[in-house]
Amino acid sequence: MNDTITRNRWLAIVAVAALGVGLVAGPVLASVTAPRAYSPIVAAPGDPATPEHTISVGGSGKITVTPDLANVRLGVLIQKPTAKAAREDAAVVMTSVVDALRKLGIADKDIATAMVSLSPMYDYSNTGAAPKITGYQLSNSVSVTVRDLSILSDVLDNGIAAGANTVDGVSFDVADRTAAEAKAREAAITDARAKANTYAKGLSISIIGVASVSESVSTPIWYQQNFAGAAAPTDKGSSTPVLPGSTDVVITVQVSFLIP
Repeated sequence: MNDTITRNRWLAIVAVAALGVGLVAGPVLASVTAPRAYSPIVAAPGDPATPEHTISVGGSGKITVTPDLANVRLGVLIQKPTAKAAREDAAVVMTSVVDALRKLGIADKDIATAMVSLSPMYDYSNTGAAPKITGYQLSNSVSVTVRDLSILSDVLDNGIAAGANTVDGVSFDVADRTAAEAKAREAAITDARAKANTYAKGLSISIIGVASVSESVSTPIWYQQNFAGAAAPTDKGSSTPVLPGSTDVVITVQVSFLIP
């Protein structure tokens, strides 16, 4: 009787324990074996739009023009025993040069001092001793804008005859560079559009607009005669030949054309 009661108690304990294990293990096993749901990633509103479709080409335009003005530098280089003597003699010569330019019709606004330099000259022949000042050298030059090229030779010759002993060079330019650049720009755009049309035709697409345009202006190539120095004409009938030649104004553009 007592053995039967004891056995029944043990069966009840085992059953309760088994039920507890089932309650605990059930959720764990379910989390391990149950399939996981899939949530697709959807792009949020406001994502960047599809990039524009473009054809990028370059174009170039060149306009050849004849210069209509020139710039020349005339100067004097003098060496004297004293700084005062160098300054005074240079002043006399430069005054004479400027007067000669004015007589040719050069306006004061087109004559500007380009450089004035005074420096001592040294004797280094005495080895081991400090160099000795033997005199002073003064350099003075003016920049002259010549707007009438027909008198350019006279500017050089008369300036030298008046005492100028240095000519740094002659450079040419055009007074209205804007007009030349406008023509070169128009030619560059026409060139770029022609290239884009060729691509569009070959690809069987159409051009619907322009996304961007950029340009660059090249440094003009001046065809000119330069002088490292000059001498006065040998007789009244001769003059220094100066030829302006021509110059190229070049503009390049980069254009991105919109396509569907």
